[in-house]
Amino acid sequence: MVDLNGGWNLSFAGCGFLGIYHIGVASCLLEKAPYLLKGATKLYGASAGALTASVLASQASIIKCCEDVIAVAKEARKRNLGPLHPTFNLVKVIKSGLDRDLPSDAHILASGRLCVSLTRVSDGKNVIVSEFNSKDELIQALVCSCFIPIYCGLIPPSFRGVRYVDGGISDNLPQSELKNTITISPFSGECDICPRDNSTSFHELRFTNTSIQMNLGNMYRLSRALFPPSPR
Repeated sequence: MVDLNGGWNLSFAGCGFLGIYHIGVASCLLEKAPYLLKGATKLYGASAGALTASVLASQASIIKCCEDVIAVAKEARKRNLGPLHPTFNLVKVIKSGLDRDLPSDAHILASGRLCVSLTRVSDGKNVIVSEFNSKDELIQALVCSCFIPIYCGLIPPSFRGVRYVDGGISDNLPQSELKNTITISPFSGECDICPRDNSTSFHELRFTNTSIQMNLGNMYRLSRALFPPSPR
């Protein structure tokens, strides 16, 4: 149990198109327990988790964010190969969506509070960035955190002159080892906020700090992380 008396953090796991789960959690917390979001010292995130954390840190509209995720999923599903189709540029879609939805002072609101997990290409080490000099720089950090090699393209994007890829490769649930961090994941497992499957399986997969119980529900979710289900 997290001790809220000493302050707390929130950490959102990377999960591809299942980021819609994070939006649902954020919406629920805003409605039922807004103090958990407003009082959190840090908002950590990797990949899709970093996108939701950035929306919360910059006080952008959760509703618009949800609409965008569903629109992207619909667009991806129109093609035979889904997101892998040559005409579908996920990086470009993410960039334009963030530029449209985040406020002009997003970098000011996010600096010092939003912590984005990145994986440095040169040595595979995890890097957490939390200071942003402009909105464009914030967006570039988020794009780097979401970039899955080959799936998103061949040439990794750069942040301040250094190339990075998906933060989930090196740390998919930043600071999850801290007792005062509330962890959030769309995969059933040991996270504080996650689906609860009716399964007797005791087998568990650990993916860069993320607990994923080995059951049919999670197998389905893993497949949908990269290939979105129907909006319904």
